Parts: sequence; structure tokens; C-alpha cells
Amino acid sequence: MAESQLKKIFLSASIPLPERNPEFYETADFIAIRDSIRALSTIIIPKYHLIWGGHPSITPIIRYVLSRMDTDLKRYVTLYQSNFFEKYFPKDNFDFENIVLTEQLSTKEESLKLMRTKMLSENNFSAGIFIGGMDGIIDEYFMFKKYNPDALVIPVASTGAATKILYDNYIEDKNERLITDYSYMSLFNDLLLKQI
Repeated sequence: MAESQLKKIFLSASIPLPERNPEFYETADFIAIRDSIRALSTIIIPKYHLIWGGHPSITPIIRYVLSRMDTDLKRYVTLYQSNFFEKYFPKDNFDFENIVLTEQLSTKEESLKLMRTKMLSENNFSAGIFIGGMDGIIDEYFMFKKYNPDALVIPVASTGAATKILYDNYIEDKNERLITDYSYMSLFNDLLLKQI
């Protein structure tokens, strides 16, 4: 299948920082966040196209997974990043062939909104996966639903943090496995690959 015909999967994820909202940091399962991102990347590439917003705690994990695969597979991922954070870009960013840089606006919030709007409106996603994270997870969930109302949504609540809040408060069709199942390869195989 040609790259342009691959179904697109959106990943919204980050590892919470202790200096931000403690509600996210204190409930985060850091090992689960890492393991779920590794499993997701491994199971969908190169069958699907993975797109994410380039959080510096997540990009190195995806780069690591790709480094264990054929290097040509880099084209099956797209990283969106706001130029607002240019001086903080991790070196891992430059290992990706597909990087979409969005304009720096006057504030961090405006810059992030522009980047998220472009990322979520320019792509037709089959599914959105939400893992760990902070307040951006909630923001991206509502934007994702606005631009991709029929797409599958998988909030991996076992990773805690903002995704657990998302699952508890905004997801109507709950699946107990999203809270209890840490076998992420089989979880994504059953709830993602068999559904899209």
C-alpha cells in the first residue's frame, strides 16, 4: 500500500512534569506510559502512519523504536512541532524525515493551539490514542473529536495522569481493559487494529 493511502493514527501523549499540575504527576504511571508508547509504535508501524505533537518526553521513545526497525520506516511517522519551542527541540526531532513546523505566535498557548489545529484539521485520522499527559491531553481530545468525529478514540487510562481524568469524565463508552490491561501489544491489537 502506498504511504499516502495508509490510515493515520494520532497520538496524544506526554510524561507529566512535577512542577506542573500535581494531579497529573502524582497519578502518572511512568513505566506504563513508556511501555504503551513503545507497544503502539511497534504494532502500527509500518502498517499505519503515526502522527503526534512532538512532546520532548515522547519523541525519543518513538525514535528509539524506529531505530530498532528498518531506517526506511521513518517515513511512516510525522512529527508536528511549534517554532515557539525551537530552542528546546530535542535532538531526536532531527532524526525524522517528516516534521511539520508551525509558526511561533505571541504566546505559548496561541502557538500550541495553531500547531494542534493544523495537525488535527489537516489529517483524516482513523483513530486517536491518548496516553498519560497533562492538560494538553484534554485540549487535544476535544479538538480531535471536533475534526475527526467518527474516529476511534482509545484513552489508555492505565497510564494515569490526564488520560485517566479524560477516561473518567469524558468517555461514555468505557472499556475496563483500558484501566486494567497492561499487556499493551494485545490491547492495541484488539482495540485498535481489529477496529479500524
